Amino acid sequence: MTTKSVDVLLVGAGAMSATLGTLLKQLDPNLSISMVERLDQVAQESTDGWNNAGTGHAAYCELNYAPLMADGSIDTRKAFTINNAFEVSLQFWSYLVEQQVLPAPKNFINATPHQSFVWGEENVSFLRKRHATLSAHPAFADMEYSEDPEVLRQWMPLIMQNRSPDEKVAGTRVRYGSDVDFGSLTRGMTQNLQAQDGFELLLERTLKDLTQRADGQWDLTLKNGQTGGTEHIRARFVFLGAGGGALPLLQQSGIPEGNGYGGFPVSGQWLVCKKPEIVNQHLAKVYGKAPIGAPPMSVPHLDTRIIDGEKALLFGPFAGFTTKFLKQGSSFDLLKSVRLNNIRPMLSVGMNNMDLTRYLISEVMQSHSARVDALRKFYPDARAEDWTLSHAGQRVQIIKKDADKGGKLEFGTEVITSADGSLSALLGASPGASTAASAMIGIIERCFADRLASPQWQEKIRAMVPSYQQDLMQNTELLAQVRNRTLSVLQLDEEHRAPKSQPAPEPLDSIQALAS
Repeated sequence: MTTKSVDVLLVGAGAMSATLGTLLKQLDPNLSISMVERLDQVAQESTDGWNNAGTGHAAYCELNYAPLMADGSIDTRKAFTINNAFEVSLQFWSYLVEQQVLPAPKNFINATPHQSFVWGEENVSFLRKRHATLSAHPAFADMEYSEDPEVLRQWMPLIMQNRSPDEKVAGTRVRYGSDVDFGSLTRGMTQNLQAQDGFELLLERTLKDLTQRADGQWDLTLKNGQTGGTEHIRARFVFLGAGGGALPLLQQSGIPEGNGYGGFPVSGQWLVCKKPEIVNQHLAKVYGKAPIGAPPMSVPHLDTRIIDGEKALLFGPFAGFTTKFLKQGSSFDLLKSVRLNNIRPMLSVGMNNMDLTRYLISEVMQSHSARVDALRKFYPDARAEDWTLSHAGQRVQIIKKDADKGGKLEFGTEVITSADGSLSALLGASPGASTAASAMIGIIERCFADRLASPQWQEKIRAMVPSYQQDLMQNTELLAQVRNRTLSVLQLDEEHRAPKSQPAPEPLDSIQALAS
């Protein structure tokens, strides 16, 4: 039996694995890395452009990231955390563009204003308060607010068509929001990795077994879908970045840190319009409020999408339920994930989330006309014949132990790492790929701590992310310089970057000096 040895094995060829592989290869080009993917192409599950909303999540427009609290205040904690994390991604992508690792920015990211829209007195009051609270911080100071129908008609013409003049409405806008083609971004990073020595992409390989050796390394057995044979790899570090497929692999690894975790699969669907006469009237991502009982991933939004250069509009998502953990997975995935150590949390979540269950059932039963009726609340003139139904990627929400309730359902992302740092797994969904750089740097901090402490790695990581180890929500002077640079490099604020009104981006060494 021939066993290949590598320093790093990445399971899943999506945005997370590509980001971690790229970070590590930039830090040490001599690392040997293999990326394993069960499908025949890269970025075909949740990372694919049509399987996600493509929102560069910065908490500008997503109302659930800054909710109204019982005492009437706005909780900004998640908004600040997500905004800071997305700024890390923008810095990393800017570095890759400058180093010509990635192609021209418009191949994977495009300026698309991020807007919120609500109607009704209560919702308008909430949005007014949300804007006042967030815009008081420099990170959100560019957020505009209006209750003027004429201003809103300029921001979101489709949404304001034929609305009653008596309807109370309000909106916010951040002009330099972004639409990200995560599929294109991932393929760009992977192609660059393939051009380097010491990297191997193994497509149509399914991970069948992983076992940790006495020396801490991992022995992995792969099934080759092309030949039907088996292959063996020994890895010093394993990253399970297989989307919904990460949970079963985490369980199979046997690390105690994975005990108690379960998954709740939620599918999604979009209404898609590709008619140029409609698409060209809308350039924004406009988020509203989620229906009562809906999971956070079901916040309705009307989005401009630019995938492989093609523009379209998406509305949704409409939630659904399936027992698959991957879009191209098995109907037995949920059943197979049940273990003695997670059955109590999973049963507890099932019993305590009946409203969510009823909501998902109602979503599944919707007709096309019912979905279009939901769209008309956003876009009053929408016609059913202009929109088709598209199935989004599969999301597996996290179920974990809870001392009080027995189990709880979470809608974020979480990294689980073994005590010895030899294996990490990423579970969960939104904000997902938008915060990939921050999440993967966190893995490097935990699993490559000794090497990261070296002067060489410190210098390299600060070149990739000048704000490394800085909280941009606190260091607002650094935030201003970093944001000015990334918006310029990624071409996200071109219309508003006239020399008289916008300073030239600071040189990278000046930003690094401020950060240190």
